[in-house]
Amino acid sequence: MNRELSGLIEDWPQYLTAALLVMVRLSGLMVFCPVFSSPAIAPRIKVGFVFAMTILLAPAVATVPGARAVLDTRAVLGELGVGLVFGLSLTLLNEALTFAGTLLGLQFSFSLVNLLDPNSMIETAVLGQMLGWLGVLVIIGSGLDRTVLAAVVRSFSAVPVGQAVMQAKTGVALTMMASGIFLAGLQLAAPVMAAALAVEVTIALVARLSPQLPAMVVSIPLKTMVSYAVLIGSLAVWPGWIERHFTALLDAAAKMLVRA
Repeated sequence: MNRELSGLIEDWPQYLTAALLVMVRLSGLMVFCPVFSSPAIAPRIKVGFVFAMTILLAPAVATVPGARAVLDTRAVLGELGVGLVFGLSLTLLNEALTFAGTLLGLQFSFSLVNLLDPNSMIETAVLGQMLGWLGVLVIIGSGLDRTVLAAVVRSFSAVPVGQAVMQAKTGVALTMMASGIFLAGLQLAAPVMAAALAVEVTIALVARLSPQLPAMVVSIPLKTMVSYAVLIGSLAVWPGWIERHFTALLDAAAKMLVRA
């Protein structure tokens, strides 16, 4: 009993250092990751959650083979980089949804209808906010928030504490992923954009055949109604797309992790 107690006392600084590094990695995740980074969650709740996760993970993380429980600049920056890689990669989903909402707003003639987003505290398109909340509901409803936590826990096995290294190719990979925001937003808005374009072309052809038709008066409400109908019909496939895209971003973030 005394031997076990003395061993625990001797290893206590290592466990404490590992706990601090675990807290740094989790804190980096909480800054950008969807759902967890929401200002709707009180800061004390986030702090309590990170603290509770740290207490649960620190004893196991400190004993992982290859763990380097040393509190230096390299270890702190490496752990912070791992958390930011996860957070920045996953927040690209929200940006893609916001961009898709901006494109949809142009088709709905809502380009000037902006609201103050309580999450980012900036003015965004009203449809962008609607799609952002849809993404949050899909993430929570499909359990992807728990998937993120499981991926972060697995990262301690792939990249033990104190062994994470952020390389230049990691920044290049994040930049390439960020460029996919435009393609993803265009994919989401493509059905509505195609329907709106078809309506405009049809009205233009009819106006050429019948110059008495008030094309400008008819086109805007007709285009809006058709766009609404196509949007409502396409919402059935959006949850599956959001879930697949979120999982793909999470897998890409896990592949970017590099150990020393």
